[in-house]
Amino acid sequence: MSTTSHILGLHHVTLVAGNAQRTVDFYSRVLGLRLVKTTVNFDDPGSYHLYFADDVGRAGTVITFFEWPRAPRGRTGIGGTHHVALRVADRDSLLRWKRRLTDLGLRVRGPYDRQYFTSIYFRDPDGVILEIATDGPGMLFNEQAGITMQRTPPAELMRGGRDEALIATLTWPEPVSQIDPVMALTRGIHHLTAMTANVERTDEFLRGVLGMTLVKQTENFDDPGTRHWSWGSPDARPGSLVSYLERPPTERRSQMGTGQGHHYALAVADEAGQLLFRDRLLDAGLHVSPVMDRVYFKSIYTKDPDGHIVELATNGPGFLIDEPASTTGSTLRLPPWLEEHREQIEAHVEEIDRAPWPYDGFDGGRGMLSHSGRSLPIPETIEGSS
Repeated sequence: MSTTSHILGLHHVTLVAGNAQRTVDFYSRVLGLRLVKTTVNFDDPGSYHLYFADDVGRAGTVITFFEWPRAPRGRTGIGGTHHVALRVADRDSLLRWKRRLTDLGLRVRGPYDRQYFTSIYFRDPDGVILEIATDGPGMLFNEQAGITMQRTPPAELMRGGRDEALIATLTWPEPVSQIDPVMALTRGIHHLTAMTANVERTDEFLRGVLGMTLVKQTENFDDPGTRHWSWGSPDARPGSLVSYLERPPTERRSQMGTGQGHHYALAVADEAGQLLFRDRLLDAGLHVSPVMDRVYFKSIYTKDPDGHIVELATNGPGFLIDEPASTTGSTLRLPPWLEEHREQIEAHVEEIDRAPWPYDGFDGGRGMLSHSGRSLPIPETIEGSS
C-alpha cells in the first residue's frame, strides 16, 4: 500500500447536540477546547455545525456537532457510536480532571485501569459518553507488533472483580479551577468506540478494505465476555484508534438523535489517496459517496457493515483557509456557495456567546448557569465503557 493511501488516524468525530450555546459552554468553558470553526451544516444550512479542537484544528483533535434542537434523544446500539475518548498524558492529569468535573457537578466514574491506559467517564449535557484516557502504557505493551490474539483482562480489573468503592474515592486532593497546559485536552482524540453485531465482519472492513492494523483483541472490562477489538496505526498510537464492542445481533440498534454520534472520520493524506480509497471501497462492493467539498477538507462517505457512517477526510487545506488562527470560530463562516444566503441563514440560527480562547475554564460553573439554556442535565447511566 502506498504512503498516500494509508489511513493516518482519526480526523474528527461528529456528534449531535440539542443546543449550540450549551454545547459551546461545555466544550470550551468546562473542557477547555477551542471553538475553531463556527459554520453551518453544508447539507442542511439552517443548522449550526460547530468544530472544537486545538488552537488551529489539527486533524485528530477535532470534535464537531450538528445542532438539531428538535431532534429526539439518540441512543447507543449496534451501528452507532458508544463513546469518544480524549487524551491526557498521565494519571495525575486524569485525577485533576476527575476533581474538576466532580466539583462542577458532573457524575464521574473511575479512574479505571484498562491495562493499556487509565481512564474516567462522564457525559456531556446531551448524554454523549465521554472518556478521558492516558496515553500510556499503550495498546502494544503485552503484544508483539503485527501479532495479536484474543485476551481476557485480569479479573481484578473487570466489573465484579475490582474495588469500586476504592476507585470512587480516588481523586485530586485540591480543587482544580483552571485548565493548565499539562491537563489540556488539546492533545486530541485518544480513540472512538462503536458497536457491532459481528466483530469479524468489522475486521474485514477496517483491516481488509481500509488497511488498518488490528492492534488489540480483548474483552470489555465492564461487560465480561463481550469481545472488544481495536484497530489503528501499526504502532497503535493514541489518535489512530477505532474500537468496536460486539453485541448479539438481536440487541437494539442505535438511534440517531441528540447525544449520539453521527459519523466518525478517518484521515487520509490528500485527494489522490482519497480517490484510491474510493476505488477500493467500490471494488469491495460498498456504496461510497462522490467527493464532497467541505472547504476545510475533502470528504467521501461510506458505512461500516453495521450501518455506521464512516468518512474519509483529507488533512488539508485546514481551518485557517478562511480566517487567521487568532480569530478562528469567532464569526459565522459560510462556504462560497452559501454566501448569497447569509442573511437568511443568520436570521435562522441563534447568535452564540463565544468566550475568547485560550480559555482556562476558571468560570466554568458560572458559564454553564448564566442563563436558562445552559443547565447541565447529565444522565447518569454509563454502560460497558472501556
